[in-house]
Amino acid sequence: MPEIQKQENKMGVMPIPRLLITMSLPMMLSMLVQALYNIVDSMFVAQLSEDALTAVSLAFPIQTLMIAVAAGTGVGINALLSRNLGEKNYEGANDAARNGLFLGLISCVVFAVLGGIGSHFFFAIQTDNDVIVTYGTQYLTIITVLSFGIFLQITFERLLQSTGKTIYNMITQGTGAVINIILDPILIFGLFGFPRLEVAGAAIATVIGQIVAVTMSFFFNLKKNREININMRGFRPHGRTIAVIYEVGIPSIIMQAIGSVMTFGMNKILLMFSSTAAAVFGVYFKLQSFVFMPIFGLNNGMIPIIAFNYGARNKKRITDTTKLSVIIAVVIMLAGFVIFQTSSGFLLKTLFDASDNMIEIGVPALRIISLSFLFAGYCIIVGSVFQALGNGMYSLIVSVARQLIVILPVAYIFATVFGLHMVWWSIPIAEIVSVILSTLLLKRIYRLKVRPLGEQ
Repeated sequence: MPEIQKQENKMGVMPIPRLLITMSLPMMLSMLVQALYNIVDSMFVAQLSEDALTAVSLAFPIQTLMIAVAAGTGVGINALLSRNLGEKNYEGANDAARNGLFLGLISCVVFAVLGGIGSHFFFAIQTDNDVIVTYGTQYLTIITVLSFGIFLQITFERLLQSTGKTIYNMITQGTGAVINIILDPILIFGLFGFPRLEVAGAAIATVIGQIVAVTMSFFFNLKKNREININMRGFRPHGRTIAVIYEVGIPSIIMQAIGSVMTFGMNKILLMFSSTAAAVFGVYFKLQSFVFMPIFGLNNGMIPIIAFNYGARNKKRITDTTKLSVIIAVVIMLAGFVIFQTSSGFLLKTLFDASDNMIEIGVPALRIISLSFLFAGYCIIVGSVFQALGNGMYSLIVSVARQLIVILPVAYIFATVFGLHMVWWSIPIAEIVSVILSTLLLKRIYRLKVRPLGEQ
């Protein structure tokens, strides 16, 4: 039991600035590598044609949905497991880990079936461009049928994260992303004697990287993560544990899945004007990942700290962690805002070989959308605080308001009344609404859950 006590001391005693940095920095770095992969992937695909880039962009909502299910379930596992460790309920922590792995396996089977039979239909309802439909169907079929890599990778990484061993997540994510980057040009263009697979090659490179990462994550959990036992021999699903995981996880899944709905809806609106406009939106998501991914890494370090100290009833450590996380997130977002305002044209031309038409549409789009960065850092951190404290429904409320009640209706109205140049304003407008709602709900959860905790 000494290892468990040592881990408890780290989560409950180490000074918050040092703890948050040591927990988050490895994840932030690995997320940056993931963002680099996203950019490189699209850079190579863009060299095939703008249609190929558009196809990959239109597949993004389904990829986002898979990550939403995996990561949302992981949030539930993470919160329950960390809380059990904080309460010194080690058997409860083991149950959370084992049932979480079971849920990850079920999820990948569901997406494999749906992707295998529905990928062509998904593209056919978006566009009648045969090249985009063909490329997109190839890409999405491979990504979904072989989705066990992404589902189990995220699940195993959440187990390591829950016990504070985020350095191993940096290794697994970084290795998987580097393999993706190396294999992309080889499989897309047929280098070194490999067949030229084009967009399908990009998908194969992705899943190979994920499979390598999940293999490493499994090894690290077995050999390094002694706080929990993931031996599945004799395992039976435990209904109550699954229910508790999904009490936090389902709102998180829905919240992130709403992003898929929003992206799909925005693509439909933008395709009213041109496939180039949809490609610009896809490129935006690739570029903004350099800004958002480090904050998601920060969240991954922050959530178990807050959940652990909530279980340990330590109010000061919860509030200190939240305040420092908000400061770091806002600074990162300000840096991203400056880059988007000053270098949008350079990024589009240099990274994506953008045509004059894409530059004309893309530069003002990126500058307008990046206004939302001024508010987004705060909202992301607050949403993760809700999840860590077991109130994922609050995050869901904010997400629904932002993406479904504001972004899509405003974007459609602006598109039909004013034209394409005004569609992009729907995103910063929605972020202002998100700030107001997040603040009101944060005050409520502090009054009901945090303030009553005794000082320690």
